[in-house]
Parts: sequence; structure tokens; C-alpha cells
Amino acid sequence: MVTTVFKSDVALALESETSQVKRRVGIMGGTFNPIHNGHLIMAEQVRSQLGLDEILFIPNNIPPHIDTKTAIDGSMRAKLIELAIKDNANFELERIELNKGGVSYSIDTIIELKRQHPDTQYYFIIGGDEVAYLPKWHRIDELITMITFVAVKRNGFEQHSKYPVIWVDTPLIEISSTDIRQRIIQQRSIRYLVPVKVAEYIVKNGLYQDERH
Repeated sequence: MVTTVFKSDVALALESETSQVKRRVGIMGGTFNPIHNGHLIMAEQVRSQLGLDEILFIPNNIPPHIDTKTAIDGSMRAKLIELAIKDNANFELERIELNKGGVSYSIDTIIELKRQHPDTQYYFIIGGDEVAYLPKWHRIDELITMITFVAVKRNGFEQHSKYPVIWVDTPLIEISSTDIRQRIIQQRSIRYLVPVKVAEYIVKNGLYQDERH
């Protein structure tokens, strides 16, 4: 089920967009430290329910958070994404933020993607818990004129924002990268939490073996 909220004209705007562009592409951005099955389920459900042509997974270089996360090298995070999405022709890894370097701001990424692909409409996928933080996003008022936000509903979080958002129902999968890292440190199983190839790469390369990551 897909629901639009806040402004009754959001659906009309989306209909207008689809009639004017050739491609409709979703964006999954984040640190992906590491990517897990929750990310993949969210991406596939949004792609399917909104009829998107493709989902781009864009690992950031340095997240623009005050509480900066310590992550493994971006090339390894990208490799894990590559392994995770290999069997889905509708998923693609985009290294634009890693190649750019520095702090990764979504507005800069979207401007560059729009420059490269002016005929594409982008749908930025976030968790329902992230919607409340949209006012703090860098140049948010400019960003919302360039993309459509899609929020995945989460229990305990209101479907409310002053910005236009499409809300999507997906299976509630409580998996987090933080929990996965802790399980690895504690030598507990991460089977079924991440794709098999991702787990194998993590073990083979000794990733996430201490508290620093």
C-alpha cells in the first residue's frame, strides 16, 4: 500500500512528473556499514510499489552528522553493496559520493546526478524515523524542489512533515548495521541478517572485529 500525505496535490505532481521524464529512479543513501537485508527489502518494496525503473545505492564518503560515525573504508563498503545487489538487475551501485570525497551532502549529489541525467526523476528513500530530521538537512528547501522524498513507515513515528512525502508500507524488519557490528565483535551469527556473499566477505577480510568500527 502506498499513501500520500500532507498535501493532496502530491499525487498529481507525481503523475505530472512521470509524463515528462523517461526514467524514475530511487535513491538509497547512507553509510551502509555494513549493508544488510533490511536495506534490500526496503529498496525492493519501494521500487515495486512505486513502479520505479531502478534503485541506486549510494554509500557516503563522510556523513554530515554531528555524531560522525566511524566506518570502514568506503571502497570496502561499496564492495559489500556490490555483492549484496549482484542478483537484482534493478539495483545499481553508484560511487558518486566516494569519488567526490569530503563530506557527503545530498544536495550536491542530486545536483550532479541531475546534471548527468536531466531526464530522470529521483525518489529519495528514507526511514520514517528520519522524516523529523528533514528540516536539518543541508539546503533542504532547495533539495525538495529537485527530488521526491519517500518514507518507509515505522512503528512509533508520526506520518507528519511540513514537506511533501510519499509514505510506503513495507514489512517491518528490525535489522541495524550497529547490531550486526556488535554481533560480529561478540562472535555471534549474522546469518540471514545479511546476504551470504556479504557475510563471507566480512569473515574473509576480518571486518568489524573491534569497537572502532
